[in-house]
Order: sequence, then C-alpha cells, then structure tokens
Amino acid sequence: MTPSELAFPGRASEPPRAMDPVEWALRLELAACYQVFDYLGWHEAIFNHISLRVPGPEHHYLVNPFGLNYAEVCASNLIKVDIHGANVDDSPWRGNPAAFAIHGAIHGARPDAQCVMHTHTTAGMAVACKAGGLRHDDFYGAILYGDVSYHDFEGITVRSDERERLVSSLGKSNVLILRNHGLLVTGQTLPQAFFRCWTLQRACEVQLAAASMAGGDTVLDEAVRRQSGKDASAFDPAGTVPRLVFEGAVRRMEMVRAGRYIDWRQ
Repeated sequence: MTPSELAFPGRASEPPRAMDPVEWALRLELAACYQVFDYLGWHEAIFNHISLRVPGPEHHYLVNPFGLNYAEVCASNLIKVDIHGANVDDSPWRGNPAAFAIHGAIHGARPDAQCVMHTHTTAGMAVACKAGGLRHDDFYGAILYGDVSYHDFEGITVRSDERERLVSSLGKSNVLILRNHGLLVTGQTLPQAFFRCWTLQRACEVQLAAASMAGGDTVLDEAVRRQSGKDASAFDPAGTVPRLVFEGAVRRMEMVRAGRYIDWRQ
C-alpha cells in the first residue's frame, strides 16, 4: 500500500490543483496517522502534534491546525509551516505555538527527523514523572535501550529559548522523554516514527502494570538489553516492518469504524 492508497473512502486521492503529488501523498499519510492516534486513544483534546517534513531545503513541515480534534484532521486542512511556525500557504488555520517550539526546533536541527510525534498519554506522562524514567526490563523497553534521552521540565513549551536545549537533550536519540510532561519520538519516515511511538507506548503501559503488582521486578542485564535492540534490527534488515505495522493500524481503524470485518469462516 502506498501513501496515496491510504485515502479514506469517499476522499479524493488525487492532489488538488497545483499541489505537488509527493506533498499530497505525505498529507494523506499524515492525516491517516492522526485518525489512527484518535482511534488508539492517543489524542489529548485539541493539543499535541504529529509533524511531517515535506521535501525541500526550507525545512517546511505539515502539522495539525490548532483547534481541531485529531478525528477532524484530513489531508486538505493540514497546515504547512516553516520552522518558526509561520504559515507557508494560505490557510484559515494556524498552529499551536507549542508545536513550533518543539517540532520546529527538531525539524530544523535533525535532517533525519522527517517525522516527529509528541503524546500526552496517561502511561507516557506517568513514566515521565518517575525519577527513574523508562525501565528497560520488558520486551518493548529492552528494544529501546540506548535510544532514549531525557529533557527536564521548564514549564509550558512555548518559549523560543528552550528550543536549543530541547535539541541538545535529544542529541542523536530517536526517543525523548519530556520529564513531567510526555513522550516524543522521531523517524526518517512516518511509519518508522509510528512504530517507535507504538513500542514506547507499550513499554510505558507494561511498566505501569508491573508497578501495580506486588513483588519485585526481574531486572535484565545490560547485555540482554543491548542484544534486544540488535535482535530487533536483525529481524527487519530491510526496514519493512514499520510500514506493515502502520498500514495494519490504518486498516484496523477503518474496519472498526465502518463495522466491516473479515469473514474468518470463508
């Protein structure tokens, strides 16, 4: 399935007049991701963001219009902004300043961070509030070992002077836990970022569940943690799994919403 095939039923998959077909395909993919986040319960009212860079040297990126729920986001109402948050195209919508402080900074500093996802899930925020942060003692947490950084809470992320510190905290990692705040992941593609976000969310959920049970936890050796990441890479040398996971999430979201299921008896 290509990005252009991710259009929802009834929506045109052809780009609007004068729009680059590559940008339209990215818009369809990003809009689908917002709908999947809504379906999974990873939305936070009208807040939080998923951003995706469009090709070009300007570091322009697509992001959700401020004021819409994730379920209301579609390919045509996504806004395109520069790294300072100014609209590039004519649009009645504007973005959330927090999106520019976080997403603009990362898109501008990390060429490989084509997609940036930020969430405030209950499990993610709970782990972000713990002094020890994310544990790497379960299947999903171990996979992320060595790729997680932390950024201290400085208040609501709307001030431009925090941008440099955010980028410094992220470093070369692809996962950033914003202490007392939430989660952030990056990816060279949207499916890659989605798969990291899904893995991180599952790790946080498992950590919360384990912490609620009586008895001690089994701590994994550092060697086992490192091997888990290597094994995950070796399992998918071609890097196809993230797209399979993302496309599967889109299909499931559409099936459940439409009440349309595969007849397993056929």
